[in-house]
Amino acid sequence: MQKIKKAVLAYSGGLDTSIIIHWLKENYGCEVIAVAADVGQGSELTGLEQKAINTGASACFIEDLRKQFVEDYIFPTVQAQAIYERQYLLGTAFARPVIAKRLVEIALREGADAIAHGCTGKGNDQVRFELAVKAFAPQMKIIAPWREWEIKSREDAIEYAEACNIPIPVTRETNYSKDKNIWHLSHEGLDLEDPANAPKYDNILELGITPEKAPNTPTSVTIDFEKGIPIAINSEKMDGVKIVELLNKIGGENGIGIIDLIENRLVGMKSRGVYETPGGTILYKAHALLETLTVDKETARIKEHLAIKFADLVYNGQWFTPLRQALSAFVAETQQKVSGQVVLKLYKGNIIPQAITSPFSLYDAELASFGESDYNQNDSAGFINLFGLPIKVAAQLGREQT
Repeated sequence: MQKIKKAVLAYSGGLDTSIIIHWLKENYGCEVIAVAADVGQGSELTGLEQKAINTGASACFIEDLRKQFVEDYIFPTVQAQAIYERQYLLGTAFARPVIAKRLVEIALREGADAIAHGCTGKGNDQVRFELAVKAFAPQMKIIAPWREWEIKSREDAIEYAEACNIPIPVTRETNYSKDKNIWHLSHEGLDLEDPANAPKYDNILELGITPEKAPNTPTSVTIDFEKGIPIAINSEKMDGVKIVELLNKIGGENGIGIIDLIENRLVGMKSRGVYETPGGTILYKAHALLETLTVDKETARIKEHLAIKFADLVYNGQWFTPLRQALSAFVAETQQKVSGQVVLKLYKGNIIPQAITSPFSLYDAELASFGESDYNQNDSAGFINLFGLPIKVAAQLGREQT
């Protein structure tokens, strides 16, 4: 193995990174600095610094990246209406670039000659982390133990932890692979690996409840936007972090944002996961509704096409690329008049529109009315003749040729 003096580890305290500190010291003989990024995991961060040191790290830095994550990564993606494969709201995907960027900053500051992560060789996250590292420190050595060690499964990892007396937060029975942040919670593995198995929602849901268990009375929520960014909930202004946290609570209580998805991973295989994104689901819906009122048809159509590419870039770890930056510039321009208020009714997993208002509304009630207006209905005859001319000509020539 290449000689490494000091490695910075992307540390979560989960199964993989819990054993990686010990493994790095055992196999590379290097100093290990653990970096835990606070992107909204909550209680998962409790005691993490001491745990990292107890298992061999020389230091553990817990970095609060929540504000940056929400404002610089989540909200621009919502503005783009970027959704991967029509369902996935990219909760894990856009958390990786903000974490990796901070990893590089700390690695350079601490004089490290390697960055390590606990991503498997089967997953998307290895790509997301490593592309971000390449963007900011192309010379940095990257250590991915899952591509080097003898461990072949999560069960093997548990055995390694037990043999080395390393405390881990899972057992063989609760060994789901999870990723939690302020935006979402994902669940993979165990019984979910067979698409024929229905998810055991009562055992796995943490951010909310199933629609069947939601209240029998609907909940109303009002969201104010300014240039495509949410700024207030129920007329109370608050920052982005508080908005997402509050909408998670409201959405979770009403069974919003639970999906069971089979997705196409970047590395080529299909995988299955259950995702909880209560607040994000509400925000995407509210923002989309406001755009129907404030964005013209041609811009909206182009934006819909580009949203697919934007989602692919985020999913594939290509956040720090010229194309993503260019798409974000386009999106930002389309959001200049996406300001206003959206009122929604939440009921047993459903999000039901109630009202949309905006000072930049393109909706002209008098023009669209079925009642009397200044619209000259006779104008439509010439439009139809021109619009239908290719159809008419083709039909006439077709008859002449038979």
